[in-house]
Amino acid sequence: MAEDVAVRSSVFLEDTDHMSAPTMGFFPKMWTLARQNPLGAFGLVVIVVFVVMAIFAPLIAPFDPNAFAGSRDEPMSSTHYFGTERLGRDIFSRTVYGARISLSVAVVSVLLGGTIGILFGIVSGYMGGFVDSTFQRSVDAIIAFPALLLLLIITQALGPSYRTIVFALMLAVIPGVTRVVRGAVLSEKNNQYIESARASGAATPRVILRHILPNIMALGIIVMTTLLGGIILAESALSFLGLGIPGVTSWGQDVNRARTQPYHIPSAFFPGLAITLTVLAFNLLGDSVRDVIDPRLRGSR
Repeated sequence: MAEDVAVRSSVFLEDTDHMSAPTMGFFPKMWTLARQNPLGAFGLVVIVVFVVMAIFAPLIAPFDPNAFAGSRDEPMSSTHYFGTERLGRDIFSRTVYGARISLSVAVVSVLLGGTIGILFGIVSGYMGGFVDSTFQRSVDAIIAFPALLLLLIITQALGPSYRTIVFALMLAVIPGVTRVVRGAVLSEKNNQYIESARASGAATPRVILRHILPNIMALGIIVMTTLLGGIILAESALSFLGLGIPGVTSWGQDVNRARTQPYHIPSAFFPGLAITLTVLAFNLLGDSVRDVIDPRLRGSR
């Protein structure tokens, strides 16, 4: 009897201690995550900086990116932080405005392509049979085709524009997301809780929406995050090849134009540095998101 009372008392004290423990606030929790993933925190800071630049470009840029701002090929100074290019336009202003196109194209393309890829991957993995075979052979055919060549063909056929670039990059995102999500669905659909849901009479849409989708959504977010850097690089490559969005300021277009100024380093250096930092930041953030969402994958790189 005395032992039962002692056990109950210890359990009560443990519950009391657990209830009285203060809950960690939002900012302390973010600080803890940043300390555990310093590279991911660095990537997030870089992305936030470029996003702020893109949103508040008219307030940050001292000059109109397409207007004459000073003498040609001026060096870096207090007036022109990155100097001017061969047409007298301010390089810093063009770099700031270039963030708008690169980030917006990448985010829209990945969101649309990732959403479609997740949908296709779920349907392919869950349905199996002829449906799965049809989806996967289509994915294999697209992946076997060189990605950059496919982007060039689509852009050239439809004409360079914002919608065309987004559409082409969206198509490049779908196959990879579909294949990864399909593999996760094949693993999930054999679990006992899926069989239990089927046995209870749950319809296929309910099983997918209530059981499959929540369990593979984290993986889909990880894949889309890691793809953002590559999509920014692809958009810059199209702009560099002269198939970017006409009439706008783009990092890739500025690097392309700088080829006519081989001895004026800032014209290519600063837009190229912006591309490099953005791609690196998204890759670091994607790895950290993967570590946070699924710690089992940590250290597997």
